[in-house]
Amino acid sequence: MTRTYFGTDGIRGTVGQPPITPDFVLRLAHAVGRVLKRTEQRPTVLIGKDTRISGYMLESALESGFNSAGVDVVLLGPLPTPGVAYLTRAQRASLGVVISASHNAYPDNGIKFFSRQGTKLSDEWEQAVEAALQEPPVWADSATLGKARRLDDAAGRYIEFCKSTFANDLTLRGMTIVVDAAHGAAYHIAPKVFHELGAEVICIGCSPDGLNINDKVGATHPEALVAAVKAHGADVGVALDGDADRLQLVDADGRLYNGDELLYLMTADRLDHGEVVPGVVGTLMTNMAVEVALKARGIEFVRAKVGDRYVLEELEKRGWLLGGEGSGHLLALDKHTTGDGLISALQVLKACVRSGRSIAQLLAGVQLFPQTLLNVRLQAGQDWKKSDTLAAETRRVEAELDGHGRVLIRPSGTEPVLRIMVEARDEAQARTAAGRLAAAVEAG
Repeated sequence: MTRTYFGTDGIRGTVGQPPITPDFVLRLAHAVGRVLKRTEQRPTVLIGKDTRISGYMLESALESGFNSAGVDVVLLGPLPTPGVAYLTRAQRASLGVVISASHNAYPDNGIKFFSRQGTKLSDEWEQAVEAALQEPPVWADSATLGKARRLDDAAGRYIEFCKSTFANDLTLRGMTIVVDAAHGAAYHIAPKVFHELGAEVICIGCSPDGLNINDKVGATHPEALVAAVKAHGADVGVALDGDADRLQLVDADGRLYNGDELLYLMTADRLDHGEVVPGVVGTLMTNMAVEVALKARGIEFVRAKVGDRYVLEELEKRGWLLGGEGSGHLLALDKHTTGDGLISALQVLKACVRSGRSIAQLLAGVQLFPQTLLNVRLQAGQDWKKSDTLAAETRRVEAELDGHGRVLIRPSGTEPVLRIMVEARDEAQARTAAGRLAAAVEAG
């Protein structure tokens, strides 16, 4: 069954346009409630949100939709996506719901769900919800309507959970950290986590007004963090995105580190302290330098499709713990069931504190390969997979790279565009090879 509404991470779109309208969201919650009631007599769902002004409207619609299906609701208020996942598990709730469009600007919003275990839900569950959306509603009568209440200490509970993932015998005392919460869901949480672990904290992106989420701040706009770290002479800068599941870090010199590098650092720290790491999962886009560095330490590396849910699926299938994406979605499954920007930052800081070395020193042996990314628009009906010209040029480029680089060609999931990525130790070689492949696509 083809999914109509669900994408790779819930349902997302522009507020006021289908499907992000109050009437649809009410019907969505009602449909989800009916699916839950197939296996549970009186389900309870938790609802958290980021700081977008549209969150008020969508929260009310969700509450009404769930209550109308006989489902109880617990409102968490503004809370990071991984915080909702944690509390869903801790509260033994039936489902966790997040109102957020992550790193998008404020005109967008979305809805995503977590299981009672605090994990992303399966394609089959999403298909069941879509099927329920096609059925007429079955409104609960007054005696069986759901109720709603607010969990007033949701933020405090999540703060304590984050702190619990940082070793008890370590402290951040003596460290100055700039925290950029993207004016998003962690604005009132991230500064407290680092402060309560001993750091001096300087805040940017921590003053949401409903309209400024991800606006020139946060993990997708790290320039603000780089400038603030330099201006304050800080030791580290931590940038989260709007729902705080994504991380970027900056060191004292203003050097930005992406998720690929941080994934290697987290792995190397465990190895350096005698922990067993059977393997690591990245994606098709993970920089080859990370793969080379991990294999040099005897660690198996596997690539999943792009998207943190696919990284998670691969980790669960293999029984491994560590994985992530260059965008900053990092997973440490012995710490949390989902990607968490705050907890990932604490794992990196733990490595620095217990080694007495900076991020740059810990990553001294990993030099990212230059990547060239090109988008080539496809003509109507063009089947790039059957192009002999492209196939021949791809073989030539791969022979020239001779194992010291790689080619990735994949279609966009949202537009008629072919994405071409070439990675090589030499930037000019990567750029030239990508251009040749793009020309081959255009030649048909």
